[in-house]
Amino acid sequence: MSALPTLDEDMEQGLSEAASDGLAGPAVRRARAWLSRAAEPGSVAFWRFVDDVGPVEAVRRLRSGRAPDVVRALVGARAGQDASLADLLRAERCDARLVVPEDDEWPAHLLHCLTLATGEEPDDPRHQSSRATAPVPPLALWVRGPARLDELADRSVAIVGARASTAYGEHVAGELGHQLGERGWTVVSGGAFGIDAAAHRGALAADVPTVAVLACGVDRAYPAAHGALFHRITESGLLVSEWPPGAAPLKHRFLVRNRLIAALTQGTVVVEAAARSGAQATARRAQKLGRQVMVVPGPVTSAMSVGCHELLRDPELGAVLVADAAHVVETVGRLGEDLAAPPERATGPRDGLSDLAVRVLDACPVRNGVSPERLARVAGCDVLDVLRVLPVLELADLVEATDAGWRLARGARAGEGRGVTAGEQTA
Repeated sequence: MSALPTLDEDMEQGLSEAASDGLAGPAVRRARAWLSRAAEPGSVAFWRFVDDVGPVEAVRRLRSGRAPDVVRALVGARAGQDASLADLLRAERCDARLVVPEDDEWPAHLLHCLTLATGEEPDDPRHQSSRATAPVPPLALWVRGPARLDELADRSVAIVGARASTAYGEHVAGELGHQLGERGWTVVSGGAFGIDAAAHRGALAADVPTVAVLACGVDRAYPAAHGALFHRITESGLLVSEWPPGAAPLKHRFLVRNRLIAALTQGTVVVEAAARSGAQATARRAQKLGRQVMVVPGPVTSAMSVGCHELLRDPELGAVLVADAAHVVETVGRLGEDLAAPPERATGPRDGLSDLAVRVLDACPVRNGVSPERLARVAGCDVLDVLRVLPVLELADLVEATDAGWRLARGARAGEGRGVTAGEQTA
């Protein structure tokens, strides 16, 4: 049995492959797999280097020490290591795959906002955004699950919020996830405790796919208690990560990960957020990428809603208050098509009454009946007007005639009555 080609041999052969059609052949895929482990995502300089020379040539230069000093410093000792084939095999064993920009599945139109934002970064690395906040496109995405990433992301909404959520927040997030799923929208979140998990479970309860963007390898369950949740997600939806299989959920990776949650969706909904939280940071990154920010208000006495209210109070953010999925879809959906229905309002027997009818009704006594002339004096109108209105009010079970005259009907005294239809209204 012949030995597998080394990384350097694959890269040599891949030069012609990459130049021929730009598609993701074996060498390009292996190069991007290596790059995903060689440097931490989020570096402007590193992404620009790969974008300029291509993934295959980038690997060759990094391996041979011919890359710019600032780029080689980002890789360090990893330049001499190679786990690309092992990573691809490990992904295959857990039914995962590497999706690269050369693939049809790559959500190019959504991630283009990151490319534009990176283009605005200064050339001097000293003045560029830090890796934790830089709007850098991913070099590749490890994806686990049966669905296509581009199709799920095309009509998707991010739901984020506090890990230490309240029962109120989890209820709202679950309802939003369920209602959005029923309307054909994909819920994207981070798979964390609290709001994230509630949103994912809400979507799963609607029997629709959901996407969890992780800060570790897609073969790892973090938090460990969400092993069953992640398994359910992979049955119809996706686990997505920039880090290769086996990668640990290091703290700094969560901040870097948040830009993908914002970029892969049409808008971000913040359900609960403390005064200082990752959810707030995700919302602000979404706004900088041209995405709509939506916020669910909470009790003013709740520490978990302080961040939400601060987002709503920020005029530059342009956040929209939302209370249900209809509000969300109206905000990020198609103009003129995804409008939210007006809220249902309680109706009463006086609805539909003209001003004259209301005045006559208010003039009617509760117990003893009075004459139309007396009603006219109290209501401030002509007797003929009273006589024209009384039959309509009687048909609506609002007044009744007695031997002594007219008075309020029993149902009207209790706030009942069937109300007046359009055909019964009078001047």
